[in-house]
Amino acid sequence: MQTQEHLFIGGDWVAPSTTDTIDVISPHSEQPIARVPAAAPADVDRAVAAAREAFDHGPWPRLDPKERVAIVRKLAERYEPRREEIAQLVTSEMGAPITFSRSAQARLPGFMISALTDVAAEYPWHETRSGALGADVGVHREPVGVVAAIIPWNMPMFLTVAKLVPALLAGCTIVLKPSPETPLDAAVMAELLAELGLPPGVVSILPGGRDVGRYLVSHPGVDKVSFTGSTAAGREVAAACGSALRKVSLELGGKSAAVVLDDADPEAVATGMTVAGLMNSGQACVAQTRILLPRKRYGEFVDALASVVEGLAVGDPFDPATRIGPMVTFRQQQRVSSYIDQGKAEGARLLVGGPGLPDGLDRGWYIRPTLFVDADNSMRIAQEEIFGPVLSVVPYSDDDEAVHLANASEYGLSGSVWTPDIDRGLNVAHRIRSGTLGINQPYSMDPAAPFGGVKSSGIGREFGREGMEGFLDVKSISIAPAATPDSGAARRSSTSSPAGESGGGS
Repeated sequence: MQTQEHLFIGGDWVAPSTTDTIDVISPHSEQPIARVPAAAPADVDRAVAAAREAFDHGPWPRLDPKERVAIVRKLAERYEPRREEIAQLVTSEMGAPITFSRSAQARLPGFMISALTDVAAEYPWHETRSGALGADVGVHREPVGVVAAIIPWNMPMFLTVAKLVPALLAGCTIVLKPSPETPLDAAVMAELLAELGLPPGVVSILPGGRDVGRYLVSHPGVDKVSFTGSTAAGREVAAACGSALRKVSLELGGKSAAVVLDDADPEAVATGMTVAGLMNSGQACVAQTRILLPRKRYGEFVDALASVVEGLAVGDPFDPATRIGPMVTFRQQQRVSSYIDQGKAEGARLLVGGPGLPDGLDRGWYIRPTLFVDADNSMRIAQEEIFGPVLSVVPYSDDDEAVHLANASEYGLSGSVWTPDIDRGLNVAHRIRSGTLGINQPYSMDPAAPFGGVKSSGIGREFGREGMEGFLDVKSISIAPAATPDSGAARRSSTSSPAGESGGGS
């Protein structure tokens, strides 16, 4: 069994403040595979103090942005040789099918590091505007400060990169808390960061449970919280940050709708749903588990969906043929099972799957891929985030009703529209209240484009320029008209040049 004895605080591997540990359990074998130290409040205090010192007095926030870009690019170079190791670790600790781990869990984060540095390289850190009142105005983007980042277990490395890299590029210092279910890939990231030679205090990584997360979020030394997790937990984070007037971004839950128009191809839709609705064994906030089908071709689409879902291979996540792996914990398996029971009790028709372990498995936290049809949009299985391989089909009569049903949800994170008529698909997509949508595909997580939700799906955006701005404050400096034209030109030149800036670091 793999063991770790130290925590990564301020760039150094140090002894934890207590002897408490976290056992990492394989969701396939139900056996412990690793043991790591559990951070305690004293460790959080030490990490935040180091981050505070590094931000307030250290060089990192004060570097030219181009220098930070150059350093973070080295992280992408060091990441690539360890990609397969990361894929194996993620599959071990949370059960993602190895093919998904190799593509989305491990390959995509490496690509994102490079893409996000490209965004930073082109970002307008400073500009000079002609003020309406006659004085020139310098507009400067500066790092927000010490960032607390809370990472969930379902896409651990992907979401670590989504928060860590823009924060570093912006000039922030960061204390990152991975989920207790998935601390192993976070340790690899710590090793990679240690190789970069960052200034002391810039990054700390502290595995821990909810108590540690709550303590970190409410810590007076933190300037900004970036949280990804459930909507219920996000409300707690928002309340804590609101009382402290602390900046916060929240990427929360979803119950995304796949709107299938009546001219779509049933086979293409069914194949697409294995990704859109069942990626990562359904353990994805963007999973489109609410499928809206037109009544006039309802039977065709249902038959195609049933055939595809029934044929999905379930089992050992290290088997390349596996499409559906285990749930991350026994608790999550029981939660998903309870929703299947709830769907049957509410009157939805169970067409594929259902409760109990899949055939051939006598252990592991597995759920059979499940398809409910004839569901009402008001049912709990159509309204609440299940976070497992459970699809609910809701019929509709026309495009207007489809849009109404898609919007009849407290969530608004993702979604899709399926049709060969792109103009028609775009028309429907523009009417759906959601932060992201795809046409004839699930939304592609493009690091150049903003990602996030509306309504109960979150506040703020990640990726793209908009994601970078979540880690920045904007400062305006007005400049009185100069006594002579030459001195005015000199002042304008100095305020528009990053090299002429001091402090606040961008």
